[in-house]
Amino acid sequence: MCGLVGVVTNDDVGVCLYDTLTVLQHRGQDAAGIMTSDNGKLNLRKDNGLVKDVFRTRHMRRLIGQMGIGHVRYPTAGSSSPALAQPFYVNSPYGLSLAHNGNLTNTAELSRDLFKEDLRHINTDSDSEVLLNIFAHELQQQQQIEPTPDHIFSALTRVYDRCRGGFAAIVMITGYGILGFRDKHGIRPLVFGSRESERGKEYMIASESVALDSQGFSVERDIAPGEAVYIDVNNNLHTKKCTQAGKHTPCIFEHVYFARPDSLMDSISVYKARLRMGERLADKLLKQRPNHDIDVVIPIPDTSRPSALELANRLGIKFREGFVKNRYIGRTFIMPGQSMRKKSVRQKLNAIELEFKGKNVLLVDDSIVRGTTCKQIIQMARDAGANKVYFASAAPGVRFPNVYGIDMPAASELIAAGRTDEEVQELIGADWLIYQNIEDLIASAADGNPEIADYECSVFNGEYVTDDVDEMYLKRLENLRSEGAKLARKRGNAKQQDLVSDIQTEV
Repeated sequence: MCGLVGVVTNDDVGVCLYDTLTVLQHRGQDAAGIMTSDNGKLNLRKDNGLVKDVFRTRHMRRLIGQMGIGHVRYPTAGSSSPALAQPFYVNSPYGLSLAHNGNLTNTAELSRDLFKEDLRHINTDSDSEVLLNIFAHELQQQQQIEPTPDHIFSALTRVYDRCRGGFAAIVMITGYGILGFRDKHGIRPLVFGSRESERGKEYMIASESVALDSQGFSVERDIAPGEAVYIDVNNNLHTKKCTQAGKHTPCIFEHVYFARPDSLMDSISVYKARLRMGERLADKLLKQRPNHDIDVVIPIPDTSRPSALELANRLGIKFREGFVKNRYIGRTFIMPGQSMRKKSVRQKLNAIELEFKGKNVLLVDDSIVRGTTCKQIIQMARDAGANKVYFASAAPGVRFPNVYGIDMPAASELIAAGRTDEEVQELIGADWLIYQNIEDLIASAADGNPEIADYECSVFNGEYVTDDVDEMYLKRLENLRSEGAKLARKRGNAKQQDLVSDIQTEV
């Protein structure tokens, strides 16, 4: 999962892009990058790390120009290096820069075609670089000295013909404008908006509406599935449906976990969707245990707080903050190594003993993925004196890998995969475990926008909306995402870095 932003304004965009990326930091903590265009000259800064660490004053002074794009990344296939930080760039045609969120499901096929037929070299294993080169090739096939919106949209139509998967992307065409587009199923989010300045209208494209809010842009609307939005250097807006849209199935995990609660996704309030998750989970709990003995509901900060609050209200019992979060520790789900996740939980959370001692506690989290974190938190509650520790998940059990841009672990590392709820309950050490029903999860989002009836829920039900994901594909993905494979790549990268250092020392 990554965060994207593209801006065309009447002033230098560097600070605007920086501020926007800090708002989108929750979407990726592995790397950050900004590319600006100043009268046809490109300025780039990207590296591994948080936004605040990647960009210093000396970098910001160089990031001038009235047009630019930005990106925050976390690795979607388990790999991490400065070479994979975005935006990516190719010089032909025109000079193209790309920021991408999502995952192409036919990357191997596209990479082969790019080499054998399009005669283009791919330098990394990133599908984002593949997507950029596919677009570059198709735009070059238009054979125009100066591309018009029609030429750009025509090239993008061919991109849709060739690329499958879930993706949202922003491309800067040096000297001409910024293009934003979304996959034909609308799996990955993308929204655009505008604001009035003294010198006319300005536009922004971003992953979440909160990014626009932070810079004073008003949301125009979400980019539709299969649609492209092009903003030229004169701040003229052009839009076109570049392919026949498939069934609109946005990613439900945005509402469960990834998106900020103050964002709107496809006109649905993420905050209200999470409140409704709590309501429906409370109704299920009352059906299963009408005579429950829960004394207090405690959220696991931060994403689950709205669901836990509404669940407590529905049950008519106390809601309390039982954990204090260290704001200077990153999200454990996004961290690249299992050992690092284990170490960080107690650094990240500390229990308030008086809220646990002698009580039957219901802990509420947004979801359970590996189970490692919730197991440790349940033990923390017991150590703080809880009598009984129950656990509620605002989402169903995560049983399948994600193939559309979320770095879910291999299926063998998902605690709910192939296990009953009772078996998961025993493994995490809870006295009772309750999951949200998938129908209730979908309804929680759909109530916010009745025009969207279905969602991409593959991590819960194993149904992949692009119809091109088979057992062989999932097996290859597991080989990439397993902890063992990631560790091997990490060791390989370290050896390569050591070799480079040795060569530099000899020279």
